[in-house]
Amino acid sequence: MVYENPDGIRIGLEIHIQLNKLKTKMFCGCSTDYHNAAPNTHTCPVCLGLPGTLPVLNKKAVEAAIKVGLALEGEIAEETQFHRKNYFYPDLPKGFQVTQYDFPIVSKGKVVIEGEDGEHVVGITRAHMEEDPGKLVHIGSIEKSKGVLIDYNRSGMPLIETVTEPDMRSPKEARRFLDKFRNILEYLDVFDGNLEGAMRVDANVSVYWGTRVEIKNISSHKGVERALLYEIMRQKNVIRRGGKIMLETRHFDEGRGVTISMRTKEEAEDYRYFREPDLMPMRVTGWIPAIKETLPELPDAKRARFMEQYGITDMHARSLTSKIMLADFYESVCATGVDPKTAATWTADVFLGELNYRDLAISSYDGKTIGFIHAKDPGIENSFKVLDMVELVTLFAEGKVSDRAAVEVIRTILDGTEEKTPSQIIEEKGLFKAEDDMVTRAVAETIAENAAAVQDYLGGAEKSLNFLVGQVMKKTKGTADAKTARELIEKELKG
Repeated sequence: MVYENPDGIRIGLEIHIQLNKLKTKMFCGCSTDYHNAAPNTHTCPVCLGLPGTLPVLNKKAVEAAIKVGLALEGEIAEETQFHRKNYFYPDLPKGFQVTQYDFPIVSKGKVVIEGEDGEHVVGITRAHMEEDPGKLVHIGSIEKSKGVLIDYNRSGMPLIETVTEPDMRSPKEARRFLDKFRNILEYLDVFDGNLEGAMRVDANVSVYWGTRVEIKNISSHKGVERALLYEIMRQKNVIRRGGKIMLETRHFDEGRGVTISMRTKEEAEDYRYFREPDLMPMRVTGWIPAIKETLPELPDAKRARFMEQYGITDMHARSLTSKIMLADFYESVCATGVDPKTAATWTADVFLGELNYRDLAISSYDGKTIGFIHAKDPGIENSFKVLDMVELVTLFAEGKVSDRAAVEVIRTILDGTEEKTPSQIIEEKGLFKAEDDMVTRAVAETIAENAAAVQDYLGGAEKSLNFLVGQVMKKTKGTADAKTARELIEKELKG
């Protein structure tokens, strides 16, 4: 199937990535560990832009940028250079941002995503290094703000801005690109995506192959998808009413789910770029071989290996490799000798599904325990041990617990505050699988007590069988195997 893109939608993204795993900022020695600190406590004359200060480039930031470029299969510039991007805004006290202009360190890369019609290649135009400005905090909404506070702790944080080609054809593809891109960055261990401001997105979108509109500073993947859905609808309505789409920059109001006009779009000449006189050009070609040696196994390669090594499905392999920490957790479980297919089912389908249902994001893995925090409330956190998953998979494989009971164990651990093993939970809740005679007795009682449902089933109403199985599960408190109960009922009623 070929996706025809009937509305002529073109989406390109500009993604700002904070290299927040580095110890110090881009051009000074200030700590990058500011996220839980009081405002304006992680600053110095350099990142505040005071007169007479000189920047000193963080070499680790350049190495991280090259690492990202190699992972994106991009070309690394032989020589690169910083420029000053001149504009006035309260979050930028020195009146210019140190960035790269026509010498980006990375160009011509690509990311392969699952598109509307199968695998789809999104081109990477460029990725360049720059410093982060400070943060503005509006009192109230951006439209009716009563005042603005400025926090310069973020000022000077090392950033990589990645610019894509307008290759995405729907908001869904844009979200899938962001998921894949974040996944690659986490594999590279260059940033922590759970920290506030770690990834910020500007989205450019047009309909009917027309004029593009930029939506600035969207902070979540879901927010990008929602903003694009709204903006596409708005542009189509404007054109339908005989209007024209203006080249402009808009803000996404997440609370109301709408985009708001901010200003007309600036062009490159408006910024009066010129070379940064305090930083010399860099030749980095000689760095590449050593950095290439440090590249880890990336998501697509790991997915292919999982399918071959563990014999699991493509769907399970995609889920398990969607987070490097989840992939490591799964491999630790398999290393104990349990059946990898069963482990994949319980890790990718049930465990990951229960995390998503609770809005929990994986935040750590130390080789023995995987940790997670609530996406909106970092104060809510918990963990799950490799050995607990091994024990649960083993009990299930040995037929000692039903699938329903095993799910209950996972839910209890995720929701619990006390540290308990699966066996302890199963014992306390009486979740060991019911003995055969207990199930047989429950089947007999169910048939005797539900004559109407039995007659409906014998008359061809298949859903009545589901009802009868449910009654057996109820009598056995969920400890019976549903498949066995179904087979016994069918045998009793149809011989």
